[in-house]
Order: sequence, then structure tokens, then C-alpha cells
Amino acid sequence: MSTPANRDRILSREVTATQIPSGDKHTLFKGDSVFIHQILGGSYTVQTSTGLFRLDGKDADAIGETVAEHTVTAATLADGAPDPTAIWDQMRRVFDPEIPVNIVDLGLVYSMEVAKIDEAEGGFKVDVAMTLTAPGCGMGPAIAEDAKGKILLVPGVTTADVRITWEPPWNQSMISEEGKMKLGLI
Repeated sequence: MSTPANRDRILSREVTATQIPSGDKHTLFKGDSVFIHQILGGSYTVQTSTGLFRLDGKDADAIGETVAEHTVTAATLADGAPDPTAIWDQMRRVFDPEIPVNIVDLGLVYSMEVAKIDEAEGGFKVDVAMTLTAPGCGMGPAIAEDAKGKILLVPGVTTADVRITWEPPWNQSMISEEGKMKLGLI
């Protein structure tokens, strides 16, 4: 987990943020004071006087951080298909803003499939089925959208669909060994 030395910041401009855990969009205003809790996967979890929020990496400048450009340099396979390893690596850059473990190591990603799109359109589609740690989590759409955006950066991927499912129900046994170590469960 990366955290800046001085975590108290003043917003230099207005930003749209996602409230945690409801998932509702809110405007945070220039001059608002924020406290940076964590920086993971290119997004920021910050606290204001009104609650906890997730800021997208594109808004890093508003809290005095550098907007990080992330490009994926993975090669495509011989048939032009995206490298599945690169897709999984991108999903490892997606975090629930309340948990410092990525969605893959949390065991939230149930499947990932790559399919060729018909010849007229060209390219490849990635379909992901994932779940959340709790059915009432309002952050689900934001997490799924973050995963989709990161998957679309992989060379060869022209479209992506990240679907939230509740079958089978998630439980802690689905967390990888690395995830359990980060969470202090082993």
C-alpha cells in the first residue's frame, strides 16, 4: 500500500467522487479538506468531514498527486488475441476501496473469457463474472467499471463486460494465500 508522507490535503479543484460504501456520486469542492487513507490500483480512498470517498486516478492532481499514466505493453497472441495474463494482471490493479487486497486475490473474480468478435467488427471481447464481499455493497458498480476500464487497456481488447453475480456466494476461503497474508488471516 502506498501512502504519501503528508496525507492531509486541500482540494485544488472540484471533483466527482464515489461515496464509500453506498457507491453514490458526490461533488467534493475546491478548498475541501481531505485525508488520504490509501492509494491502490491508481485510485485514492480519502476521508472528508462528510465521509469516505473514492477518487479516480485521473483526479490525483486535485489532491496534489501526480496523475499516473498506466499503459499495458503486453503483446497479443499469434491470432491477435489479447494475452490472458495481461488481463488478469490488470484485474489485480482493481481494489475494493475498503480492503487493501485486489479483487483477484480476494477471490471475487469467478471467470474471465476472451472471445473473438465477428469478422465485420474485428477485435476481441472479454467477459468477466465477479462477485462482491457482501450483496449490499454499493461500490459494486464502481468496482466493476474500474475493472472494465483497466481491461480495455490491454492490447487486442476492443470491448469488455464485467458482470456481478451472487452465485456462488463469496466467502473468506476464496481469498488467495497472498490476500490472506495481507489481511492478517494467516
